[in-house]
This record gives sequence, structure tokens and C-alpha cells, in this order.
Amino acid sequence: MQSSLYVALSAQVALSNRLETVSRNVANMNTAGYRADEINFAELVSKAGPDKVSFSSGGENYISRQGGSLNKTDNPLDLAVEGEAWFAIRDGNGTLSYTRDGRLQMANDGTLKTVTGQQILGAGGQPIQLNPEAGAPLITQNGDIVQGDGDITGQIGLFLIPEDAKLTRRDNSAVIPDKPVTPVQVFDKNAVRQGYVEGANINPVREMTKMIMITRAFESATKMIDMGNQSQEKAIRELGATS
Repeated sequence: MQSSLYVALSAQVALSNRLETVSRNVANMNTAGYRADEINFAELVSKAGPDKVSFSSGGENYISRQGGSLNKTDNPLDLAVEGEAWFAIRDGNGTLSYTRDGRLQMANDGTLKTVTGQQILGAGGQPIQLNPEAGAPLITQNGDIVQGDGDITGQIGLFLIPEDAKLTRRDNSAVIPDKPVTPVQVFDKNAVRQGYVEGANINPVREMTKMIMITRAFESATKMIDMGNQSQEKAIRELGATS
């Protein structure tokens, strides 16, 4: 097969992966705390033969670290993070993950959970237990939870994920890093905002524009393959006629 066909096929694979990524972003543009998927492409160079031929790899997905906008709700159990930190949550199977979706609810026993049922954890990794009879809590910028007569009944934990950590997706806009996190102890660059929810860090117009461009590029690669196939068929016919 001609090298041009290999190039076109590799482009189709890369574009297909990119289209899948963009489609996933568009589907989650209204998901609280969602961080967009991005993809890195690497150039692969074939050294076979006298001429080098460049191919596009399938691409490597990664999760964007850029923050979304903070939307005011005035709900005392809606929390957002200012800065780069994350909330820690634990599901019923004991799996620990991290999220920017701070929409919380108080269970009947006072346990503070996410709207999808995971426990939200304190700085020490422990579940947070409130007094369900003491009314809505006041939550300060450093995560302290104040109820009743002004007593601090717990603290929302904030955690920093290393910049070079690879993130794996979980439910509730959550991620699991492949490197240990660090609890936030100084709150000058990272803080809790009560009564706010972070939106997805997705620009709908930009993503839709990407989708259109990718679709057109895929069509162009398909035409290149068709033209290459036609050229090969013509060459085979001509060689057959002269033999």
C-alpha cells in the first residue's frame, strides 16, 4: 500500500479519537465540576526505505486542569474550590477519589455526602458528621464547619494533586491520580466558597467548532484514501494489460 494511504489511515484514527473526545466534552458541558478531556498527538516517523514518512499517532488522552466558572447558588450545602485543590470523596466500596463538584447533602444521621451519595472527607481523610438538628452549617474559606452556637464541628478537606499526576476518571466528575495528594494547610491560594458550584470547564462554541473541523478533516482523509485506492487499481490494470 502507498505511504500516502498509511498517512491518511493514521489521520483517520487520530481524528476518530479526537472526535470521541470532543463528543464526550459536549455531552458533559452542563456537568458540575467536570474537567474536559484533551488529547496529545505525537508524530511517528517510519524509517523504512530511503524516504522518511510521518504518521500521526492515535493520540494520548489527558484531563484538563483548567478550572470552570463559579456559579452562585446561595445553597449552604453547595461548595466550590478557589484554586487548584480538590475535594476528597469515598464511595460505598471504599474507593477514594477527588472531585471539584461540591454539591452536598446531609444524610438523616448527619453524614455529609455528595448529591450522588459519596462521603466527603475531612483533611485527615475521615467522614464528616454534622448535627442534623442544628440547621444549615456555615463553612469558612479554610473549610471549617460551624453549627449551632458557633462550635466548629468539622472541616472540609482540600487536597492538591501533583501537576505531573495522570488522572483516571470516576463518577461524580471525580478523578483518581496515580500519585499521592497533599492536604492543603495554607489557604491563601486555595479556599472553599460556600453557596457556589463550579461549572464544567468547557466552552460549548469552541467544542462545536472543533467537531465541525474534525468532521471535515475526516472527510478529506477518506477522499485521500479513495483516490489512493483508485490510483492503485488503475496501476494494476495497466500493468496487467502490458504483461
